[in-house]
Amino acid sequence: MLSIKPKYAAMILSGEKKVELRRVRTRLQKGDLVLVYVSSPTKALVATFEVDNIIQNEIQAKPKDINNFWKEIENIAGISCNEYKTYYNTASTIVAIFIKNLKELHKPIELETLRAKIPRFHPPQSYRYLKHSEFQLFESLIPDKSRISSTKK
Repeated sequence: MLSIKPKYAAMILSGEKKVELRRVRTRLQKGDLVLVYVSSPTKALVATFEVDNIIQNEIQAKPKDINNFWKEIENIAGISCNEYKTYYNTASTIVAIFIKNLKELHKPIELETLRAKIPRFHPPQSYRYLKHSEFQLFESLIPDKSRISSTKK
């Protein structure tokens, strides 16, 4: 599960943003399923996607590494070059999670519902790795699996 700010989640759902950027290493791998949780003020599980690819780079010569990586993602990042450079200014790692098979839930699952069904649920700050049993609980909250639709944008 990834927590994503509403602005960036909207860009992912519209198809404008095809890569999620992070400053913290991930254990995600190509083919993993990601649950998209939109942070405050939305506070809801809104979509899933499959990891198409992961790029994780340690930033050595900061300006050069940051600029070179920007060239690879600038058309799919959903942010400006200045936003990108500001975000990675003090980072030691660049993580890019490439998105495919995005599926938006027809009805978002709000935080209150998640907490009612999953005791002690707390949205992740960045990542939350789910055990199989936890994933099954989340999956059970989607009333009609056929109502998960691929985003067509």
